[in-house]
Amino acid sequence: MYLNQHEIQSLLNKSFDNFVDFVNTLPDIRFTASPYGKWSAGQQLDHLTKSIRPISSALGFPKVTLRYFGISQSPSRPYDKLVADYQHALNNGFKAGRAYQPGVIYQAQRPALLQSFLLQKIKLSDKLLTWSETDLDKYRLPHPLLGKITIREMLYYIAHHNQHHLSKLKDQELQGHTWQNQLQQLIF
Repeated sequence: MYLNQHEIQSLLNKSFDNFVDFVNTLPDIRFTASPYGKWSAGQQLDHLTKSIRPISSALGFPKVTLRYFGISQSPSRPYDKLVADYQHALNNGFKAGRAYQPGVIYQAQRPALLQSFLLQKIKLSDKLLTWSETDLDKYRLPHPLLGKITIREMLYYIAHHNQHHLSKLKDQELQGHTWQNQLQQLIF
């Protein structure tokens, strides 16, 4: 499905809000614990913020500056196609680059991390209003996994990326609430 600017805004808002709502339900130990060698909720929140920040900044650059990355010669992919291409690339073993990997996160960092994440939501929302439908398909930005993609595709990616990490967190929570893990937490 091809999403217009208003639909993209709605999708972005939903992806940010759902992630924040879920993280706010977690007790401190579940926010900071890294179950099964995976990133904790706090680390995932940090990763998302680090990956969104350069994009929200780039959306404020003069468009002439963005020509450095080239002008798209083809239309933007539909949302579903971009998601499928991203998932295919992830399945081939892609890992986040060093700049996007989180460090150790402490429970005291939760308010600041949430505030920083929500600030990126506001920046994206404000900057998206300055873009025309045509320009969303014209200008491109580099993505470490997908190559140079249109601004529209980059916004699709952000919404999906937020949702992807929310799904990972929910899966971890389901695993964390099995009877065996509950018993281990009680004993230790």
